[in-house]
Amino acid sequence: MLLAIDVGNMQTHVGMFRDDAVLDHWRFATRSKATGDELATTLVALLARRGKTLQDMDGAIVSSVVPTLEYEYQQVSERYFAGAMIVVGPGVRTGVPIRTENPHEVGADRLVNAVAAYDRVGAACVVVDFSTTVNYDVVSDEGELLGAIFTPGVEISIAALAERAAALPTVDIEPPRELIGRSTISAIQSGIFYGFAGQVDGIVGRLREEMGDDIRAIATGGLASSIAPFCEQIDDTDDLLTLTGLRLIWERNRG
Repeated sequence: MLLAIDVGNMQTHVGMFRDDAVLDHWRFATRSKATGDELATTLVALLARRGKTLQDMDGAIVSSVVPTLEYEYQQVSERYFAGAMIVVGPGVRTGVPIRTENPHEVGADRLVNAVAAYDRVGAACVVVDFSTTVNYDVVSDEGELLGAIFTPGVEISIAALAERAAALPTVDIEPPRELIGRSTISAIQSGIFYGFAGQVDGIVGRLREEMGDDIRAIATGGLASSIAPFCEQIDDTDDLLTLTGLRLIWERNRG
């Protein structure tokens, strides 16, 4: 079995695979100052819910956008996995050429998403990742990561609104019941859902004008299942896309 770990700025998503099947997956808040032993303790507790231990895992793979945690997961690898944990970075085979001006600045999560999306589609595609930011990563017909478009994420936008407008509250991310909000909270929720849906449709629509109508749009990330139903330009939603990409990279680097 394989443990796949996607470390984001705000959440960490963990998946347990047997071959290509996800047996279970979990999310917990990312703590940038967590130690390797603390991370291992969290993983042990999650696996115990399925009656498994770290020793039951044949290996593990991690992608992280938090630099301090890359080192700590290396410690987890050496202490608990006998070095059988891959940390996605330079030297790891992905099968996806990076065609940006500076390939070294491409985040591991973006590269992993590109791997999974191209494996799924086999043609030009864009991954819309609802994470700390909303990332639009564009992959060519040949499977090359061409570049991206970034915008502030949903949670960042909500926090900024509450911070800058003293009379406006922080709201839960819940779908609006109707377009026109009849209270302050429902008005903000409507703006969040329809505003981000409009952004997604506008950007993906422009990409299709530039690259052709056949480009597939796949939504992922913690809020994808909430926002994507309001979008007209999203073809598929896959909350497990990043974990799937990690599994594929693990397979490409075995032996």
